[in-house]
Amino acid sequence: MLANKFKSGLTYALILAAGLGIGLIAPQLFKAFKPAYRTGDYSAYYPDANTRVVVYGTETCPYCIQGRAYLRERAIPFIDRDVDNSDQGQRDFAVLGKRVVPVILVGDRLLTGFNKTHLDAALAKAGHPNAR
Repeated sequence: MLANKFKSGLTYALILAAGLGIGLIAPQLFKAFKPAYRTGDYSAYYPDANTRVVVYGTETCPYCIQGRAYLRERAIPFIDRDVDNSDQGQRDFAVLGKRVVPVILVGDRLLTGFNKTHLDAALAKAGHPNAR
């Protein structure tokens, strides 16, 4: 009888551990297979041939602030579109179909969020001389 209770308890513990493990690992696997960027023709969003970076964000988003600062540190010209206070920013953001900020357009890449590695790769591919 004690052996049966032990087996039952052990079974429940294993099921609980498996559920917790899946719950912790599944989101990480999803992120690992999610592409870092989307490619497309974003030329309509650039004001001229020299400015090939646009940041869509808000004034209060910490990742937007970091992304802008990162671009300024590297002296990379960019257009800053506020999705809260700019009609143009709101329209573009809606057309791009995104719901989170920042959205950074670099050449033919659309990046969601601020990730230095992905941003550097996009800047290098777009031919920016100050990219790392």
